[in-house]
This record gives sequence, structure tokens and C-alpha cells, in this order.
Amino acid sequence: MSRLLVGVLLATVLVAADDPGKLPVKRVVLYKNGVGYFEHVGKVQGKQDVTISFTSGQLNDVLKSLTVLDLGGGRITGVEYGSAAPVERQIGDLRLPLGEKTTLTEYLSALRGARLEVRSGTSTISGRLLSVERKTRMGGGATLEVDYVSLITDSGELKTTEVAPSFSVKLLDKGLAGKVERFLDIMSSARDEDVRRMVITTDGAGDRQLFVSYISEAPVWKATYRIVLDGKNGKSPLLQGWAIVDNVGGEDWENVQLSLVAGAPQSFVQNLSQPYYTRRPVVGMPESVNLAPQTHQATLIPGGAMLAGRVADPNGGAVAGAKVKALDANGAVVGETATDSAGVYAFGALPNGAVRVQVESPGFSTTVANGLQVASGRQAQQDFTLQVGSVSQTVQVTAQLPMFASTNSSVSRVPPGAGSGRMLGSGAGLGGGQQPRQFAAAGIGTGSGGGIGSGVYRETVAQELGDLFEYKLKDPITILKNRSAMAPIVQAGIGAEKVSIWNEGAGMSRPERALWLTNTTGLTLDGGSFSVMEEKTFAGEGIFEPIRPQEKRLVSYATDLALIASSKIGSEQQRVTRARVKDGVLTQEHEVRERKVYTLRNEDTSPRSVIVEHPVRAGYELRSEVKPAETTNSWMRFRVAVPSKQTVALTVEEARPVFQTVQISNVTAEQVDLFVRQKSIDGALEAALRKVLAQKKVVADLEAESSAREEESQKIFDDQQRLRENIKALKGSPEEKALLQRYTKQLDAQETRLESLRKESAEIEAKKGIAQGELERMIQELVFDVRL
Repeated sequence: MSRLLVGVLLATVLVAADDPGKLPVKRVVLYKNGVGYFEHVGKVQGKQDVTISFTSGQLNDVLKSLTVLDLGGGRITGVEYGSAAPVERQIGDLRLPLGEKTTLTEYLSALRGARLEVRSGTSTISGRLLSVERKTRMGGGATLEVDYVSLITDSGELKTTEVAPSFSVKLLDKGLAGKVERFLDIMSSARDEDVRRMVITTDGAGDRQLFVSYISEAPVWKATYRIVLDGKNGKSPLLQGWAIVDNVGGEDWENVQLSLVAGAPQSFVQNLSQPYYTRRPVVGMPESVNLAPQTHQATLIPGGAMLAGRVADPNGGAVAGAKVKALDANGAVVGETATDSAGVYAFGALPNGAVRVQVESPGFSTTVANGLQVASGRQAQQDFTLQVGSVSQTVQVTAQLPMFASTNSSVSRVPPGAGSGRMLGSGAGLGGGQQPRQFAAAGIGTGSGGGIGSGVYRETVAQELGDLFEYKLKDPITILKNRSAMAPIVQAGIGAEKVSIWNEGAGMSRPERALWLTNTTGLTLDGGSFSVMEEKTFAGEGIFEPIRPQEKRLVSYATDLALIASSKIGSEQQRVTRARVKDGVLTQEHEVRERKVYTLRNEDTSPRSVIVEHPVRAGYELRSEVKPAETTNSWMRFRVAVPSKQTVALTVEEARPVFQTVQISNVTAEQVDLFVRQKSIDGALEAALRKVLAQKKVVADLEAESSAREEESQKIFDDQQRLRENIKALKGSPEEKALLQRYTKQLDAQETRLESLRKESAEIEAKKGIAQGELERMIQELVFDVRL
């Protein structure tokens, strides 16, 4: 056997001996939100401790997600890990007034009162340290600052010595040297490698499988793609995808099952690894003790006993929605629930002692189990098999009474397939129900004639996980600690049409070369960077967002220097296109039309298929005959063929409606004449409006007549007031008798006329009310919707 082989075997034995309880990583799932899920699986025997290494950054996540299962019937007796108390706190616990950056003078000052032996040159002084002070001394024409140490000797004598280069100190107090040594250990450990070891203690008999899982902070895995175009050889475009994975944890990944999930489940950071201290209030001692009697509330839940089980039909199928009641010895209901979709029920607050459980479900006989003994801290298990029949029929069953302690990790009885550990570590069941896709094998360089092979990798299995998507590497992978790797996730043909794209609003000086991809791989492609290889030469690169299967996506990768693009815009006011009348309002709809002309010039010898992106604007409707090839939330994409050495124009015409409203009751004859001249109403609407105007004239004429009579009545009132004033002035005059007769006749005639005016006004008001009602009816019944 060679020396090299002997050395390798010896190193292997030494590593195994150094860490016999190490539990290797078997499965890793990395997510896009900087979180990783890790599984460790290994064998333990008897009472054995196993260790797992983490970095300090991982420890907080591990503490809030750690799951440990002994799959061989053993139990977990404890988990320990190195404390992460802050350096300042650890130094403070030593009760040495020292900091992280301590000088010699500060160190000596911190030892005030301690017994020391100080040597300076040939002299030795022993005693208790009194002070350390700095003094100024002149020497050789220069000013020097010198430190002096003062001690009180056992005889009470004060002695001072200079802190010179030959100065030395010996600690004489018992225990002081140990504290200083501990201080130096703390400062040294702060520079150690950032690795924290967790020790899991197990207890059981024989060989057993131990399963450990947790989540922790992990670098985000990155997807990167290669799109290979080989049109000259008649080959379809090829998509090759890689995942970049980093292992910065505390352990090597050796032959682990790696899964990469495109998605970001919710996760957060909580500082659980460092000891946490809080301030507590200081409460003074009471001066007297209050001995007043106290009252306490009655019990809300009579007990904490637990009972669970499964309800099945005669064939073993789950019975969902079955009503389950628990009754005490007196027949009172102490618990009521229903089975879930798996037929499982559970009670968590039953009184201690004997209970009776009753199960009912339509189509089955009522089943009753008597004498179930339940107790706090222990969970009883009682399964039921219902018999076909009516609810009025009752079937008595014998209580099973299997129990298990809440403090023990082993379970005496569980539903089939649950808790057995058969599925743990295998990755089965991840994603909930969809069968993973298998990819056909092929790789780079396998094509004929030295070309690039096509097909889809069998290196990964992909499956949907609800809103997430998983790439699972088929073969185990090894990534050592603090190393990174590229893992293949897809290689398959993809639908790709080479086009150019022009978006004036995006600020592009020239059109860009792009690929109109159709995801025919059957996979969800996670977002990432991509590079394009055309005719075995680099053609450009870009970035795309996640693409679902059969989704079409436009991605650009280079500037098209052969295309020149420009645009010109214009607008014009159009005539009324629609007139509507409803609820007494005339609404006229105008259109403002905008026309944008895109001009494209192709200077290349090969034709171009150009995609012009035109913005989608709220309130505008497309009026062009040319229609977009597709529309996004923000852009309409028009396809334009531009032959070699030619110029092509694309005209996009849009219209924006503008509304004008008029109250029908306010419409005048002049406005109707204007509408007719502008052709903004049709003949039928014109005739209806003319009728309304005629009725308005009837109402207006009656209002004029009523106003005339009111005006005449007011004049008579004014004249009567004048006559009455004249009559007052005639008293005692010679003309009194003659004029009084004359004024009396005038007043009598005026009163007759006023009576007549009142009757006429009442008749006119009645006619006006009828005419006004007819006008309002005509306006309300006027309904038109005319496109012009």
C-alpha cells in the first residue's frame, strides 16, 4: 500500500473520530426570498449526541423552525448550543472595568486596590495599588509625559515607581489572574471562525433514524439562461437554463437532494439566539400586609383532557362533516365538534373521568362509545367505523382507550401514513398533488455534426407548488462550505421569432433586436438574465421576468443599427357623432381624433419584422384599420414588415370622446337652428325640439298675459290710493260735494275692473299650469339616442 493511500485512510479515520455524532445534510430547498429549508437524516444508537454546525446568521432562523424526530421510537432529551451573549455583556459579568480597547494605563487603573508586585529595573515593590497618574517631566530640553504607579506596602509605606520599558506587574490576589485570563479569552473568541455548534441529545434503544429539519437564511439562488439560434442549419432555437447556488452555511453539502423554488413564502427574522434582558420595575417593601379576603372566578373549562380519533365508513373511507358529541356521566354535553375532510375529530378541554362519545352522519347509524376514561395531560384515541343505516338506529362500540403522554415524542397510535417518517427526507408530497414532469435527456455537444443538442434535461424534475414553482435536481449534488456551483435546470427547444422592437416612449434612440418567445418547454421559467448565441457567436443579453408554460413574451437583447425610426403626431376636432336625450338633458358626443405616424427605414440587406409599441391611453379608442398583434396593460404592439432598403409608415389613429350637455328646458330656437346647421341632430330630434319650443311659447304667452293683468291691477291700486288721498283733502271745501261724487264713481268703476282682473288672472293661471305640465311631460318623455 502506498504512503499516499495510507495517509488518506488515516485522515479519514481521524475525521470520523473527531466528529462521530455529526448529522449530514440530505436535502436542501432554496427559495427566492433568501430562505433555505434543510433536512438532516442519519443513524443514532442508544443514548447518543449528534452535532450540527451553523453560522451565527443562521442560528436565529434555526431556533424558530427546528424540528427533531426520532423515527425509531426513541425520544429527544435536549438541544444545546453555544451562547451568543454580546461581548460587552460577557466582559461586564467579569466585574472588571475594562473595555474592548484597553491600554496599559487603563488596565492598571482597573486594578486599583488589588495586591501587586511591581518590578522596575532592579527594584521590586509589593503592596496594594493606590493610583496610576501621568506627570510631566523636563529632560534634554524636551517635555515628556511619564506614568507613575503608587502602591501602599504592607508596612503602610507609600512608594511610587515609573512605568518604564523594563516595568512588569505580577498579580498577587487569588482569582484575579483567572478573571484577566477570561477577559483575554472573550476578546480572542470574538475573532474566531463564525461557527456555532448545536448538540442534540437522544435516548432510545438500538439503531434508529434521526430526522432534523429547519429553515435558515440562505443566499438567493439565481437563474441564468442561454438562447441558441442556429437558423442557417435549420435547427430550432434552444434554451439552456442554469441555477447559481451558494453554500455559505456551517457545513458541506455532500450528495444532497437539491430543490430550487421560484417563489417567496413569507419569512421573517427574530433574534432568539442572544440572551435578552429587560428592565424590571423596582417595588419597595410593603409597610403592611393586606389580609382582606379575596374572591375568585368560577371555572370556565372543567378540565384539560384530550380526545381524538378518525371516523370512517365500512370500507375505511373518511367520513367528513360527521357530528361528534362528548357527554359526561350525567348526560350533559361537554364537547361538540365535526370531522374534517380526512374524517379526523379532536376535543381539547374535556373534564377528567368517564365520557360517552356519540357520532352521527346522514346515511349511517348513530354510533356510541361508552366509558371512555380521559385525563388531563394525556390524549385518548377513539376511532369509529360507521355502519350504513338511519340516524335513529344506534350501534354500541367498545372503547379502545389508547393513550399517549404529551411530553413524549413517540405516539402509540396515529392514522395510517401519518408520523411514520417514511416520507420524510424524500421530498415526496412537496407541492401537494401534482405529478412531477420528467425531462428527456440531452446535453450540450450531443447534436450531429458537432452542433448543439436539443431536448430537455433529465437532470431536474419540475412541479407546480401553488403560486410557486420547483426545480428538483434528479441526481444528488455536492457543494462544499463557502463554495458555489452552477446546476443545470433546463435544456429544451423553445419557440422564438427574431424581431425588432421600437418604443419611442421608452427613450430608445434606435429600435432593438428582440426575440418573441413562446414558452414551449412545459416549465415555468424563473426570471433571470439571458444571453443570445447566434451562429455560434455572442449576439447580446438581457433580462426577462418569470414566464409560464405557453406564455408569449417579448425580450430584447441588442440595438438594431440597421433600422431608423421616427414619429409625427397630429390632432383634429371632429363633428358631433352621437346625440342622446334622456331625463330632460341633451348630450352631444364629439370626437377628438389623434393620428400618429411611425416611419421606419431598413438599411440592411435582409428584411425586418418590426414591433412598434404604441401607448394604451385611458379614454382613447382605436380607429385605425390596422390592429395590434397583442396588447399589454401599457402598450399596443403593431407588427410592421419592412423590406430591405425600403421605408414603411404605420398610421395609428385614435379618438377621444368629448361630451357637451344642455338642459332641454333651456334650449332656444337659435340653438336648434345652430344644431341643424352643424348637423349635430337629425330630423326626428329637430321636430321633437320644435314641439317643445312651441309648447314653451304657449307657456310664455300665458305668462305674458298674466303679467299684463298684474301690471293693470297694480296701476288701479295706485290710482285708488291717489283718489283716497284727494277725498281726505276735500273735507270742508266748497268743491267737496261735487268732487266726492266724481271720485266715488271712479272708485266704483275701478273695483268692478279689479274683480274682472282677478277672474281673468285665475283663468290664465289655470291655463298656464296645464300648459306647464304638458311641457314638463313632453320633456320627460323625450328619449333619443342618435348616431350621426
